[in-house]
Amino acid sequence: MADALAPDPAGHPDSPRALKPALLRGWQRRCPACGAGAMMRGYLDVRQSCPACGEALHHHRADDGPAYLTILLVGHLMAPLLLWFFTTFRPDPLVLFTVFAVGCVGLSLYLLPRLKGGMVAYQWAKRLHGFGVDDPGIG
Repeated sequence: MADALAPDPAGHPDSPRALKPALLRGWQRRCPACGAGAMMRGYLDVRQSCPACGEALHHHRADDGPAYLTILLVGHLMAPLLLWFFTTFRPDPLVLFTVFAVGCVGLSLYLLPRLKGGMVAYQWAKRLHGFGVDDPGIG
């Protein structure tokens, strides 16, 4: 699938890669280069290379970044909602805890792999951590 994310025709290694489509593909947990292959082998395990186009994905250095961003987003989304829910409805504390515990866990499980995919895609688009170097021997 040749598109704007492919290197320039001359194959210059410093040619720009489109960030927005790469981030969208990463959010969808697809290969940032082609969008056809699955980036993840499991829930959070990034493949060594794309099964569709062969793009090396082993260079990523996501580490704790996706977990940090997940905690940041879930906290900033759920805290105001918790305050509003409590002041408006005054539910029983056990009901409040149950609803928001399930909500926080569910939102965290949804966001974590998507944010990891986005972080790997960002690194790919910006050619960070070895993503700019052609490495046909891996995969």
